[in-house]
Amino acid sequence: MASLNKVMLIGNLGKDPEVRAIPSGVKVANFSIATSENYTGKDGNKVEKTEWHNIVMWRGLAEVAEKYLKKGSPVFIEGRLQTRSWDDQSGNKRYTTEIVADNMVMLGGRRDGGSGGGEEGGSYGGGGGYSGGRSGGGGGYSGGGSSGGSGAASGGGSVPPAPEDDLPF
Repeated sequence: MASLNKVMLIGNLGKDPEVRAIPSGVKVANFSIATSENYTGKDGNKVEKTEWHNIVMWRGLAEVAEKYLKKGSPVFIEGRLQTRSWDDQSGNKRYTTEIVADNMVMLGGRRDGGSGGGEEGGSYGGGGGYSGGRSGGGGGYSGGGSSGGSGAASGGGSVPPAPEDDLPF
Protein backbone atom coordinates (compact mmCIF):
# COMPACT_ATOMS: atom_id res chain seq x y z
CA MET A 1 0.00 0.00 0.00
CA ALA A 2 1.30 3.47 -0.85
CA SER A 3 1.98 6.06 1.84
CA LEU A 4 2.43 9.81 1.94
CA ASN A 5 4.44 12.01 4.32
CA LYS A 6 3.68 15.60 3.25
CA VAL A 7 3.29 18.79 5.27
CA MET A 8 2.25 22.23 3.98
CA LEU A 9 2.21 25.19 6.38
CA ILE A 10 1.73 28.94 6.14
CA GLY A 11 2.87 30.84 9.20
CA ASN A 12 5.25 33.39 10.71
CA LEU A 13 8.74 32.80 12.06
CA GLY A 14 8.95 32.90 15.85
CA LYS A 15 12.64 33.85 15.82
CA ASP A 16 15.51 34.38 13.39
CA PRO A 17 16.79 31.11 11.87
CA GLU A 18 19.73 29.48 13.63
CA VAL A 19 22.14 28.41 10.89
CA ARG A 20 25.22 26.25 11.39
CA ALA A 21 27.51 24.11 9.30
CA ILE A 22 27.93 20.43 10.15
CA PRO A 23 31.47 18.95 9.99
CA SER A 24 31.10 18.11 6.28
CA GLY A 25 30.48 21.83 5.59
CA VAL A 26 26.77 21.45 4.76
CA LYS A 27 24.59 24.21 6.20
CA VAL A 28 21.48 23.46 8.26
CA ALA A 29 18.92 26.02 9.48
CA ASN A 30 16.52 25.55 12.38
CA PHE A 31 13.61 27.79 13.30
CA SER A 32 9.99 27.61 14.37
CA ILE A 33 6.87 28.98 12.74
CA ALA A 34 3.49 29.68 14.26
CA THR A 35 0.19 28.81 12.64
CA SER A 36 -3.11 30.05 14.03
CA GLU A 37 -6.65 28.75 13.87
CA ASN A 38 -9.61 30.98 14.70
CA TYR A 39 -13.01 29.67 15.67
CA THR A 40 -16.02 30.47 17.82
CA GLY A 41 -16.22 28.51 21.06
CA LYS A 42 -19.33 26.93 22.56
CA ASP A 43 -19.87 30.06 24.66
CA GLY A 44 -19.93 32.25 21.52
CA ASN A 45 -16.54 33.87 22.15
CA LYS A 46 -13.88 33.94 19.44
CA VAL A 47 -10.91 31.68 20.18
CA GLU A 48 -7.46 31.77 18.58
CA LYS A 49 -5.36 28.62 18.88
CA THR A 50 -1.68 28.84 17.92
CA GLU A 51 0.51 25.85 17.08
CA TRP A 52 4.32 25.98 16.87
CA HIS A 53 6.18 23.88 14.30
CA ASN A 54 9.93 23.17 14.27
CA ILE A 55 11.42 23.54 10.78
CA VAL A 56 14.74 22.14 9.49
CA MET A 57 16.28 23.28 6.18
CA TRP A 58 19.42 21.90 4.54
CA ARG A 59 21.99 23.15 2.01
CA GLY A 60 20.84 25.90 -0.38
CA LEU A 61 17.50 26.26 1.37
CA ALA A 62 19.35 26.91 4.66
CA GLU A 63 21.46 29.57 2.94
CA VAL A 64 18.32 31.31 1.64
CA ALA A 65 16.75 31.18 5.12
CA GLU A 66 19.91 32.65 6.66
CA LYS A 67 19.99 35.50 4.18
CA TYR A 68 16.31 36.47 3.87
CA LEU A 69 14.24 35.17 6.81
CA LYS A 70 13.78 37.12 10.04
CA LYS A 71 11.54 36.86 13.08
CA GLY A 72 7.95 37.53 11.99
CA SER A 73 8.54 36.72 8.30
CA PRO A 74 5.51 35.07 6.69
CA VAL A 75 6.42 31.87 4.82
CA PHE A 76 4.91 28.87 3.11
CA ILE A 77 6.80 25.67 3.99
CA GLU A 78 6.40 22.34 2.24
CA GLY A 79 8.18 19.25 3.53
CA ARG A 80 7.88 16.01 5.46
CA LEU A 81 7.51 15.02 9.11
CA GLN A 82 10.50 13.45 10.81
CA THR A 83 10.79 12.21 14.40
CA ARG A 84 14.20 11.94 16.06
CA SER A 85 15.19 10.52 19.42
CA TRP A 86 18.20 10.95 21.70
CA ASP A 87 19.24 10.30 25.30
CA ASP A 88 19.41 13.40 27.49
CA GLN A 89 22.03 14.04 30.21
CA SER A 90 19.96 12.07 32.73
CA GLY A 91 19.76 9.06 30.42
CA ASN A 92 16.10 9.60 29.54
CA LYS A 93 14.93 8.93 25.99
CA ARG A 94 13.73 12.20 24.39
CA TYR A 95 11.82 12.67 21.14
CA THR A 96 11.15 15.58 18.82
CA THR A 97 9.08 15.85 15.68
CA GLU A 98 10.08 18.40 13.06
CA ILE A 99 9.31 19.35 9.50
CA VAL A 100 12.20 18.82 7.08
CA ALA A 101 11.54 21.44 4.40
CA ASP A 102 11.74 20.61 0.70
CA ASN A 103 10.32 23.91 -0.53
CA MET A 104 9.80 27.43 0.80
CA VAL A 105 7.94 30.45 -0.51
CA MET A 106 8.60 33.80 1.17
CA LEU A 107 5.30 35.64 1.45
CA GLY A 108 4.55 39.31 1.94
CA GLY A 109 6.33 42.40 0.69
CA ARG A 110 9.97 43.26 0.43
CA ARG A 111 11.12 44.82 3.68
CA ASP A 112 14.91 44.96 3.80
CA GLY A 113 17.06 46.62 1.15
CA GLY A 114 16.82 46.22 -2.58
CA SER A 115 14.89 48.27 -5.04
CA GLY A 116 11.41 48.04 -6.34
CA GLY A 117 8.13 48.14 -4.63
CA GLY A 118 5.11 45.99 -4.84
CA GLU A 119 4.60 42.57 -3.41
CA GLU A 120 7.54 40.24 -3.85
CA GLY A 121 7.69 36.54 -3.17
CA GLY A 122 10.17 33.85 -3.97
CA SER A 123 9.88 30.11 -4.24
CA TYR A 124 12.86 28.05 -3.23
CA GLY A 125 13.17 24.31 -3.65
CA GLY A 126 15.67 21.86 -2.21
CA GLY A 127 17.44 21.93 -5.57
CA GLY A 128 18.21 25.57 -4.92
CA GLY A 129 16.81 27.22 -8.03
CA TYR A 130 14.58 30.27 -7.95
CA SER A 131 11.26 29.19 -9.30
CA GLY A 132 8.97 32.15 -9.10
CA GLY A 133 7.83 35.39 -7.62
CA ARG A 134 4.99 37.83 -7.80
CA SER A 135 4.56 41.28 -9.22
CA GLY A 136 7.21 43.82 -8.36
CA GLY A 137 10.02 42.42 -10.51
CA GLY A 138 13.57 41.52 -9.63
CA GLY A 139 15.31 39.73 -6.83
CA GLY A 140 15.72 36.11 -6.08
CA TYR A 141 18.01 33.24 -5.32
CA SER A 142 19.98 31.71 -8.14
CA GLY A 143 21.93 28.45 -8.19
CA GLY A 144 23.13 26.76 -5.01
CA GLY A 145 21.53 23.57 -3.86
CA SER A 146 23.77 20.56 -3.45
CA SER A 147 26.44 22.05 -5.67
CA GLY A 148 27.33 24.45 -2.88
CA GLY A 149 27.22 27.73 -4.82
CA SER A 150 24.84 30.53 -4.05
CA GLY A 151 24.19 34.05 -5.05
CA ALA A 152 21.62 36.76 -5.18
CA ALA A 153 20.30 38.15 -8.40
CA SER A 154 18.65 41.54 -8.39
CA GLY A 155 17.29 44.03 -10.84
CA GLY A 156 14.57 43.70 -13.42
CA GLY A 157 14.87 40.99 -16.01
CA SER A 158 16.48 38.40 -13.77
CA VAL A 159 13.11 36.72 -13.31
CA PRO A 160 10.97 36.26 -16.41
CA PRO A 161 7.42 37.59 -16.16
CA ALA A 162 4.68 35.09 -15.41
CA PRO A 163 2.92 33.91 -18.56
CA GLU A 164 -0.63 35.09 -19.13
CA ASP A 165 -3.15 32.35 -18.69
CA ASP A 166 -6.12 31.80 -20.96
CA LEU A 167 -8.53 30.61 -18.28
CA PRO A 168 -12.10 31.85 -18.81
CA PHE A 169 -12.61 32.93 -15.20
